[in-house]
Amino acid sequence: MSTVRLKFLCMPVMLSILFACQAPHHQTTGDMNVAAQEVRNKAAMRQFETMINTCDNALATELVDAKAPFYTPASKEPVYGGQGYLSIVRFMRQGFSDVRWKLEEMVAEGNVVAVRWTCTGTHDGIFMGLKPTGKRFSASVMNFYYFNEDGKIINDIAAEGMIAILRQIGLVKY
Repeated sequence: MSTVRLKFLCMPVMLSILFACQAPHHQTTGDMNVAAQEVRNKAAMRQFETMINTCDNALATELVDAKAPFYTPASKEPVYGGQGYLSIVRFMRQGFSDVRWKLEEMVAEGNVVAVRWTCTGTHDGIFMGLKPTGKRFSASVMNFYYFNEDGKIINDIAAEGMIAILRQIGLVKY
Protein backbone atom coordinates (compact mmCIF):
# COMPACT_ATOMS: atom_id res chain seq x y z
CA MET A 1 0.00 0.00 0.00
CA SER A 2 1.44 3.38 -0.93
CA THR A 3 2.38 5.88 1.74
CA VAL A 4 -0.05 8.45 0.30
CA ARG A 5 -2.97 6.02 0.44
CA LEU A 6 -2.03 4.96 4.01
CA LYS A 7 -1.96 8.62 5.14
CA PHE A 8 -5.37 9.19 3.49
CA LEU A 9 -6.90 6.14 5.23
CA CYS A 10 -5.43 7.15 8.59
CA MET A 11 -6.65 10.77 8.36
CA PRO A 12 -10.08 10.20 10.02
CA VAL A 13 -8.46 8.30 12.87
CA MET A 14 -5.84 11.00 13.36
CA LEU A 15 -8.51 13.74 13.31
CA SER A 16 -10.62 11.95 15.91
CA ILE A 17 -7.58 11.48 18.16
CA LEU A 18 -6.66 15.14 17.71
CA PHE A 19 -10.15 16.35 18.68
CA ALA A 20 -10.39 13.86 21.54
CA CYS A 21 -7.12 15.13 23.02
CA GLN A 22 -8.13 18.78 22.98
CA ALA A 23 -9.07 20.38 26.26
CA PRO A 24 -12.83 20.21 26.83
CA HIS A 25 -14.84 23.30 25.98
CA HIS A 26 -15.59 25.28 29.13
CA GLN A 27 -18.53 27.57 29.58
CA THR A 28 -17.77 31.23 29.81
CA THR A 29 -18.25 32.96 33.12
CA GLY A 30 -21.57 34.35 31.87
CA ASP A 31 -22.76 30.87 30.88
CA MET A 32 -21.76 29.49 34.26
CA ASN A 33 -23.70 32.26 35.98
CA VAL A 34 -26.78 31.43 33.93
CA ALA A 35 -26.39 27.72 34.70
CA ALA A 36 -26.00 28.45 38.42
CA GLN A 37 -29.01 30.78 38.28
CA GLU A 38 -31.10 28.03 36.66
CA VAL A 39 -30.08 25.50 39.34
CA ARG A 40 -30.86 28.04 42.09
CA ASN A 41 -34.26 28.88 40.59
CA LYS A 42 -35.21 25.21 40.22
CA ALA A 43 -34.28 24.63 43.88
CA ALA A 44 -36.47 27.62 44.80
CA MET A 45 -39.38 26.03 42.92
CA ARG A 46 -39.04 22.87 45.02
CA GLN A 47 -39.29 25.07 48.12
CA PHE A 48 -42.19 26.93 46.51
CA GLU A 49 -44.08 23.62 46.28
CA THR A 50 -43.69 23.26 50.04
CA MET A 51 -44.72 26.89 50.55
CA ILE A 52 -48.03 26.60 48.69
CA ASN A 53 -48.92 23.24 50.21
CA THR A 54 -48.24 24.37 53.79
CA CYS A 55 -49.00 28.12 53.52
CA ASP A 56 -45.58 28.75 55.05
CA ASN A 57 -45.28 32.52 55.62
CA ALA A 58 -41.50 32.44 56.18
CA LEU A 59 -40.93 30.60 52.88
CA ALA A 60 -43.26 33.03 51.12
CA THR A 61 -41.15 35.95 52.32
CA GLU A 62 -37.94 34.15 51.36
CA LEU A 63 -39.06 33.07 47.88
CA VAL A 64 -41.27 35.88 46.57
CA ASP A 65 -40.28 39.50 46.03
CA ALA A 66 -42.42 41.78 48.22
CA LYS A 67 -43.30 44.00 45.22
CA ALA A 68 -44.29 41.16 42.88
CA PRO A 69 -47.90 41.54 41.66
CA PHE A 70 -50.12 38.48 41.21
CA TYR A 71 -53.51 38.47 39.50
CA THR A 72 -56.46 36.22 40.24
CA PRO A 73 -60.04 35.93 38.98
CA ALA A 74 -61.15 36.47 42.61
CA SER A 75 -59.94 40.09 42.61
CA LYS A 76 -59.77 42.93 40.11
CA GLU A 77 -56.70 44.29 41.88
CA PRO A 78 -53.42 42.39 42.10
CA VAL A 79 -52.11 41.00 45.38
CA TYR A 80 -48.44 41.55 46.20
CA GLY A 81 -45.52 39.54 47.49
CA GLY A 82 -45.42 36.23 49.26
CA GLN A 83 -48.32 37.05 51.56
CA GLY A 84 -50.41 38.09 48.57
CA TYR A 85 -49.58 34.82 46.83
CA LEU A 86 -50.58 32.88 49.94
CA SER A 87 -53.86 34.79 50.02
CA ILE A 88 -54.66 33.15 46.67
CA VAL A 89 -53.80 29.75 48.13
CA ARG A 90 -56.02 30.45 51.14
CA PHE A 91 -58.82 31.50 48.78
CA MET A 92 -58.50 28.13 47.04
CA ARG A 93 -58.58 26.35 50.42
CA GLN A 94 -61.97 27.94 51.18
CA GLY A 95 -63.52 25.82 48.45
CA PHE A 96 -61.06 22.92 48.44
CA SER A 97 -59.70 22.37 51.95
CA ASP A 98 -57.41 19.54 50.79
CA VAL A 99 -56.04 21.27 47.67
CA ARG A 100 -52.51 20.11 46.83
CA TRP A 101 -50.02 20.96 44.13
CA LYS A 102 -47.46 18.40 43.01
CA LEU A 103 -44.52 19.57 40.94
CA GLU A 104 -44.34 17.09 38.07
CA GLU A 105 -41.80 18.65 35.69
CA MET A 106 -39.80 21.83 35.38
CA VAL A 107 -37.51 23.40 32.83
CA ALA A 108 -35.32 26.41 33.52
CA GLU A 109 -33.90 28.88 31.06
CA GLY A 110 -32.18 31.96 32.40
CA ASN A 111 -34.48 33.69 34.87
CA VAL A 112 -37.58 31.67 33.88
CA VAL A 113 -38.75 28.31 35.22
CA ALA A 114 -41.65 26.51 33.53
CA VAL A 115 -43.48 24.10 35.82
CA ARG A 116 -46.13 21.48 35.13
CA TRP A 117 -48.17 20.88 38.25
CA THR A 118 -50.85 18.38 39.13
CA CYS A 119 -53.43 20.13 41.28
CA THR A 120 -55.90 17.97 43.23
CA GLY A 121 -58.62 18.57 45.75
CA THR A 122 -62.20 18.04 46.88
CA HIS A 123 -64.91 20.69 46.44
CA ASP A 124 -65.99 20.78 50.09
CA GLY A 125 -66.59 24.51 50.61
CA ILE A 126 -68.21 27.41 48.81
CA PHE A 127 -66.04 28.45 45.87
CA MET A 128 -66.82 31.55 43.84
CA GLY A 129 -70.49 31.22 44.83
CA LEU A 130 -70.76 27.50 44.05
CA LYS A 131 -71.93 25.38 46.99
CA PRO A 132 -69.86 22.28 47.84
CA THR A 133 -70.43 19.35 45.50
CA GLY A 134 -68.11 16.87 47.23
CA LYS A 135 -66.53 16.16 43.84
CA ARG A 136 -62.81 15.50 43.59
CA PHE A 137 -60.73 17.04 40.84
CA SER A 138 -57.29 16.53 39.37
CA ALA A 139 -55.96 19.03 36.85
CA SER A 140 -52.70 19.52 35.03
CA VAL A 141 -51.58 23.13 35.32
CA MET A 142 -48.69 24.95 33.62
CA ASN A 143 -47.06 28.06 35.05
CA PHE A 144 -44.07 30.19 34.13
CA TYR A 145 -42.20 31.77 37.04
CA TYR A 146 -39.88 34.72 36.56
CA PHE A 147 -37.02 35.41 38.97
CA ASN A 148 -35.06 38.56 39.74
CA GLU A 149 -31.28 38.63 40.15
CA ASP A 150 -31.70 37.93 43.89
CA GLY A 151 -33.45 34.63 43.13
CA LYS A 152 -36.92 35.77 44.19
CA ILE A 153 -40.08 35.19 42.19
CA ILE A 154 -41.31 38.41 40.58
CA ASN A 155 -44.03 37.07 38.28
CA ASP A 156 -46.15 33.96 37.72
CA ILE A 157 -47.98 33.48 34.45
CA ALA A 158 -50.46 30.62 34.19
CA ALA A 159 -50.99 28.90 30.87
CA GLU A 160 -54.77 28.88 30.66
CA GLY A 161 -55.29 26.46 27.79
CA MET A 162 -58.85 25.25 27.28
CA ILE A 163 -60.34 27.44 30.02
CA ALA A 164 -59.30 30.55 28.06
CA ILE A 165 -61.15 29.27 25.00
CA LEU A 166 -64.28 28.41 27.00
CA ARG A 167 -64.23 31.82 28.73
CA GLN A 168 -63.78 33.73 25.48
CA ILE A 169 -66.67 32.00 23.74
CA GLY A 170 -68.93 32.57 26.78
CA LEU A 171 -69.25 29.04 28.17
CA VAL A 172 -67.40 29.95 31.38
CA LYS A 173 -67.94 33.26 33.17
CA TYR A 174 -65.22 34.84 35.34
